[in-house]
Amino acid sequence: MMHSTTRTLAIAAVAAAGLMVQVDTGAQQQQPRAGTGSAAANAKGATSKLSSGDAGMLRDIAQANMAEIEIGRVALEKSQNADVKKFAQMMVDDHTKGLADVKELASAKGAELPDGPDAKHKANMVEFKTIKGDTFDSQYMKHAGVGDHEATLKLLKKTQAQAADADLKALATKMMPVVEEHLKHAQGMAKK
Repeated sequence: MMHSTTRTLAIAAVAAAGLMVQVDTGAQQQQPRAGTGSAAANAKGATSKLSSGDAGMLRDIAQANMAEIEIGRVALEKSQNADVKKFAQMMVDDHTKGLADVKELASAKGAELPDGPDAKHKANMVEFKTIKGDTFDSQYMKHAGVGDHEATLKLLKKTQAQAADADLKALATKMMPVVEEHLKHAQGMAKK
């Protein structure tokens, strides 16, 4: 009988240990991950994370928005042309909204975003700060208005075609008409 009691206690101990492992594992899954801000994102767990390719596209979209906001602010300070200032304000406003959408998706998916524009755009901003007058206006419209929006439109189309995550594809689809409108507007202004 002693042998049976020892065996029963051993089985109970193994079962309890298994239960403790399950509880510990469950607790780890429920802890918020760094960079997530919503309970819904935490509840989804690892299945909501972006692939590295999708995360890269989201970072690129974030940087495109950040660059437009920053160079738009420079244009608001430097330009003396009312139409260029109006365009720059539209860039700051629309890309701030776009960046908020990107940040929301990144938070929900546990993706990290850059703190600001990439090195290329930072270098462009330094250059833009040295240009004045009509030269500034034409360069701003040519590079930030037309060139950057062409690149962003290409990125959004790539994201629509290649992203695995449905939410990321939806974000690209939502942003595309705004970027297309910016590009048309910039092309019209650049021709003047």
